[in-house]
Amino acid sequence: MVRAIAYNAGVTAVTRILCWQVLLCLVVSPYPAMAADDSGGPKLEEIVVSARTLAGSGGRTAAVAVLDEETLTRIRPTHAAEALSTLPGVWVTRGSGQEHLTAIRSATLSGAGSCGSFLMLEDGIPIRPTGFCNVNNLFELNVEQAGALEVWRGPGSAALGGNALKGAINVQSRLPEANRVGLERGAYGYGQVRVDARADLGDFAWGVTANGTNSDGYQDQTGYEQYKLNSVLDGMVGDWHMRATLAGTLLHQETGGYVLGTDAYKHGSLRRANPNPEAYRDAWSGRVAVQFDKDAWTITPYARRSMMTFIQHFLPGKPTEDNDQTSVGLLVTRDFRFDALNVRTGLQGEMFSGGLKEDQSDPTIGSAFLVATRPQGIHYDYEVDGGSLAAFYDVDWRFAERFHLVHSARAEWLKYDYDNLALDGNTKEDGSPCGFGGCLYTRPADSDDDFTNVAGRLGMGVDLNADARAHVTLGTGFRPPQAVELYRLQSGQRVADLDSERVVSLEAGYANRWLNVVAFAERTRNMILRDSSGFNVSNGRTKSHGLELGASHAFGDHDVDLSLTWARHRYDFDRALGGGETINKGDDVDTAPRFMGYARWGWRLTDTLRQEFDVNWMGKYYANADNTSRYDGHVVVNWRGEWQAMAGLRLFVRVMNLFDEKYADRADFAFGNDRYFVAMPRQFYAGVDYTFQ
Repeated sequence: MVRAIAYNAGVTAVTRILCWQVLLCLVVSPYPAMAADDSGGPKLEEIVVSARTLAGSGGRTAAVAVLDEETLTRIRPTHAAEALSTLPGVWVTRGSGQEHLTAIRSATLSGAGSCGSFLMLEDGIPIRPTGFCNVNNLFELNVEQAGALEVWRGPGSAALGGNALKGAINVQSRLPEANRVGLERGAYGYGQVRVDARADLGDFAWGVTANGTNSDGYQDQTGYEQYKLNSVLDGMVGDWHMRATLAGTLLHQETGGYVLGTDAYKHGSLRRANPNPEAYRDAWSGRVAVQFDKDAWTITPYARRSMMTFIQHFLPGKPTEDNDQTSVGLLVTRDFRFDALNVRTGLQGEMFSGGLKEDQSDPTIGSAFLVATRPQGIHYDYEVDGGSLAAFYDVDWRFAERFHLVHSARAEWLKYDYDNLALDGNTKEDGSPCGFGGCLYTRPADSDDDFTNVAGRLGMGVDLNADARAHVTLGTGFRPPQAVELYRLQSGQRVADLDSERVVSLEAGYANRWLNVVAFAERTRNMILRDSSGFNVSNGRTKSHGLELGASHAFGDHDVDLSLTWARHRYDFDRALGGGETINKGDDVDTAPRFMGYARWGWRLTDTLRQEFDVNWMGKYYANADNTSRYDGHVVVNWRGEWQAMAGLRLFVRVMNLFDEKYADRADFAFGNDRYFVAMPRQFYAGVDYTFQ
């Protein structure tokens, strides 16, 4: 029943999102208002679509990589990992269905709240409030039909805000240029429909991009269906340029768990097994933003809502979690432009309300300790209201013709008002105590908590010639503790006295038309982790350094892309962890490969026929903190072909994992076992795109 309610609520929300924009379009731009030219025909004015971008925010001294619409159309990703993992310094690992974990200049971070190290944005607006990240944030974004994907590598808090500790991903929505329908079928029951639609209404243009996807899944009982919709209304309201965007996503997924045992991903008898056939994840999200631009002012009010229900199949007892967040915000910026000096100032404020409930319906099965400490019933039930306020500025000063000094700073205040709706402490739901010293789950008493953070960034860029530039940047970043880290406690911890995580980074880079190279060194402190007592603490440290290379070149009928990453991420402290693991200073951070690579070769055979091969190389990495379990890496080759059969008609074919490599999308170690998310074997996909007016 809970699943049906959540699913129907998601359908209703996505439908309302589209209806809202239709209404807005009718209010601000009645169709009869179309102007006519001298010949009596309709006059359609050219409309400029604008949105806040990471490249614009970072200026000339940020490591920002961009995948444009043409590239995304060529890749045609079935999962965000297929697009983002082509970039240097970025690793998005696939989980079951549309689940994933993100790493940008970092290890794959999987702890509660660690997703706060990466800021996810849509058109320059964070898709969630600062304290409510989700490790699967990317399935709330329409990566498949984006106008562009931008990735900021390194701390971006000074320019973008809290949670941009390690980096940021921005998905730009787009206004379609024409009407298009795309159909695709593929392995394991995969099917997708994509639609682009556009209407020009006088001084306004309205466009919709939408897709629906279905898959039976590779492992047993791991199918999913997913729907995404983005809508853009662009035009003039009086003297103001307006760009209104609405977005909605809906996911209904049967989730597969890890396969267990050393090298289990190599064995046919285990690869397709799903040890958790009861697991599922239902989620929906909706967002609306209206950006107004006039002269040097930009004013953007926005609102967001999301809900999710899933079984925590990875925990003994397999409790169900329901979480939600609702928020509204306002971003205001003012530009000041002089001959050699550009200054942007701004304010951003948000109010939010979110909640989380964890309920275990069946008794725990296992040892006497597990049965006693993980009781049936409600584990957590709380709400968190609050808000945030930030002030920031960006300065770009050009001097001596070829040099640029770039400076950004941001001060951000965050307030949580936590209300525990269950009994305080670590008792059972009825207040009775657990055996073995107490229940695992601890519910802190009501509290108010606030965090104030400041980040800065100083960079120097030089234009070496018309096509080449270099930069050096010193920057800091922060991420406040997430709500789950403060209020979802264990082992009798009554208060989590946590500090905001902070990072200091130094990077130097060189770029020209075909090459981009960046070297970096970072130190992170106040890293939040769970210690051997089961307490959330914020006294971990890591240090990292690495080299990122991206290259692209076209010659004749051929074009090549190359991305290479070498990085070393190490613990900078000693600590005993739960489960018998130990962190030793100098050891590699787990799930942090030192080498990653991507190469692509495209070949235009005729004016209408082309093909390409790409190779993804993943180096070795340790799967646990004490560096005793290791994944040996993999090399995977893919092939794509397309034929422009006639004007407006494009046929395409993809073969993923061409040589049928047996590998793991992600490996880790927990509860005494090697665990793997098994990657899919060879897959065939074919489809058609038809464009029409």
